[in-house]
Amino acid sequence: MNASEILATLNQKGVKIWVENEKLNIRSPKGVLTPDIQAELTARKPEILEFLRERNTNITPTIPLPQGLSLQTIGRLIGETGDQLSLECKEPIIDPKLMAQRLSITFRPLPKGYKNTEILKFRAELEQKLQEYGVNVTPWQQATTEFRYEINIPFTNIKKSIKTRVVKTGINAVIDVDRPPTIRSRAETFAAEKLYQLYSRFVLKDQKISVSRIGSLIGWAEDCAAKFIEDPTNTQVIVLTDIDKEFVNFQTPYQQKIKMGLNTLVRTFSEIVIGVSQSQFSILNMNLSDSVFSIDEIDRFVLKSLIPKVYVPILPLPLSKFKLGNYNPELSSYAQKLVSLSTQLADTNLFPPGSKLSEVIKRRSHRDIVNVIVNGRTGVSYGFVAYAEPPKYIGEIEIPESEWQSLIPVTGFNSDEVRQNPIGRRYLKTKIGAEYKFKQIPDIWICSARSGSNKTNLQLESDILRIGLTDKLFLDVPEGIDPKTADIKPSYDVYVMLAIALSASLYAPNLISNGMPMIHFHGYPAVEWLQGHEYVMGVDNPSVPCGTYESGVFNFLGVYNLVNQYGTDINLACLIEPDHGTNIITPDLEYLLTRLKAGCEQSAIELGGKHFASLKGQSTAH
Repeated sequence: MNASEILATLNQKGVKIWVENEKLNIRSPKGVLTPDIQAELTARKPEILEFLRERNTNITPTIPLPQGLSLQTIGRLIGETGDQLSLECKEPIIDPKLMAQRLSITFRPLPKGYKNTEILKFRAELEQKLQEYGVNVTPWQQATTEFRYEINIPFTNIKKSIKTRVVKTGINAVIDVDRPPTIRSRAETFAAEKLYQLYSRFVLKDQKISVSRIGSLIGWAEDCAAKFIEDPTNTQVIVLTDIDKEFVNFQTPYQQKIKMGLNTLVRTFSEIVIGVSQSQFSILNMNLSDSVFSIDEIDRFVLKSLIPKVYVPILPLPLSKFKLGNYNPELSSYAQKLVSLSTQLADTNLFPPGSKLSEVIKRRSHRDIVNVIVNGRTGVSYGFVAYAEPPKYIGEIEIPESEWQSLIPVTGFNSDEVRQNPIGRRYLKTKIGAEYKFKQIPDIWICSARSGSNKTNLQLESDILRIGLTDKLFLDVPEGIDPKTADIKPSYDVYVMLAIALSASLYAPNLISNGMPMIHFHGYPAVEWLQGHEYVMGVDNPSVPCGTYESGVFNFLGVYNLVNQYGTDINLACLIEPDHGTNIITPDLEYLLTRLKAGCEQSAIELGGKHFASLKGQSTAH
C-alpha cells in the first residue's frame, strides 16, 4: 500500500495522523496500533510525512494573508498569547480542510424503529462528506468507554448504581437525532430533576460543581446524547431534527426567533441543531443564525459551516485571560460616546433585548451546566457596540528599513516579522501595496458594552468596560465594581473588536485616528444599500462562531484585504461573519448612525439571514 492507502485504512479504524511542527502525530483508539502497524508506520514515516505535507500545501488558502506575515504572528498580535509568549503558542487554523483533519466525530446509534427518511438520508450523506474532508468518523464503540458511578439519594440510605457508556474527551462532537420524550422518560426526568435540586441544596449546599458531575447526577434519566458525554466542555452535541419552518421563515420577527432558538437548543440539550426537510436544511447554534441551505448544498455546508463550528466551539474569554484594573468612566470621552451611540441605535431595532438564562432554561440542573460553560454569565444578548480609542504610540509610528535592521528580536515572535527597539516598542514588517512598511505596533484600547447588557440603553457607571491590548490583555472595569462578584463579564467578541482595531491602526489609520465606532448585529445589509467608498468583505469566509480566536483573525485579515484591494479611502466597512452577522466600522459616528437608520427605514438592513444571499457573488465595492 502507498501512503494514501495506509492513511485511509487507519482512518477507518479511528486512527488520526497529522503533521504539526514538522513532526508526525498519531492519535489512536486503544488496541488498534498493533506492533506490526507501528513497525510499518516507522518504516514508512518519511513517505507519510511527505504525503501529508504535500496534501496540506495543496490546500488553497481560505483568505489571502498579508505578505510576509504568518498566522501565528497575527494570532499573537490580537491577544492569543497563552500563559507565556513562546514558540508553542497556539497557531490559528483558518482553513476548514485543515480543521477537518484535526477533528474526530461519532454518530450515536439510531433508536429502534427510527423511520424519518429525510433525516436518515441526510445523516448518511453527512457522514460520507465528513469522511471525504478528512474528519475521523469514529465508530460508537470506539468513541465511547464504559463508565460506572453511584448517586446517593438525599435523606435516604439508597444508593443507585449507574452503568453506561460515555463519549471520550478526545471526540469533538457526537451526532444524534431528535428523540421525542415518552411518558416514562418524562417521569424519569421529573424525578431526576427533583433529586438534583435536593442534592444541590442540602448536600452540595449550592456550591458549584463540574459539568461532568452534574451530568452524572441527572444523566440516568436523560434520553439525549448529552448524557453520554464524558466532558461537555470538549465534546459538542449535534442533533438532527425536522426543520422548523417558522424559525427559518424570514418573516418571523427576530426577537421571536431568539426564544425559539434558545428553547430548541435547551430542549435538545445540544450546541448545534440541524433542521432537515426534503428540499432544504438549516443550522442553529448559540449565534442564533437562521441560515438555510438547499439540500444540494450539503458539500459546501459541511466544509464552510459545520466543520468550523465543531472545530471552534463558542466559549467566552475567562477573566483569567486579562490583567484586571479600574477606570473612571466619567473621565472617558469614548465611554461617553459609546453611551450616546447606544441610545441612538434604539430606533434601528438591530439590537433586541437580551434573554435571562433563568427565564429561558427552566431546569436548575441545565442552568447550572450552562452557567459553568458560559463562565458565570446570567444572560445572553445578541450583537455588540464598542468604541475604539485612537491607537497609542511611543516614538516613531513608522521607521525606515535601515533602522528596522538594527532592532532586536522579540521573544516568541519570528524576527523577520516583529522586532523591538531599546525601550520595548514593537515594530511589524509587512507589505502594503508594492513595498514593505515597518510600522510600530500600537497599544489598543476599546470601550465596550459588558456581556448581557442592554445595548441600546447603556449605563455609563456600570455597563462600559475598557479593554486593552499591548503584549497582554487588560480589562478595566468601572470604579467601585468587583468583576469577581458582579455580573460584568467582557463581551464574547473581544478578539474581534481588538483585531479590527489593531488591523485598522496598521493598514487603514484614517479609520481609527480619531476613534472608531464599531457595531455587530445578527443580520446583514443588502448589497444595494452600499454607497461610494463603502465595502463588504468576508462573505465567503468559513462560518466560525462569534468571538472565537479564529473569528478575530478573519476580521484582522478582512481589514487588510479591503485596504489591499480598494485602498485606504474607506467611508464604511462591513466585515461579514457568515451564519452570524455583520461588523460595521466607520471613522465617523454621525455617518454610521445616518447610514444605519436609512438602511433600516428602507428595509435594506435587517436581522436574520434575509439579505445574506444578495452579498454572495455580487460586487462588494461601490
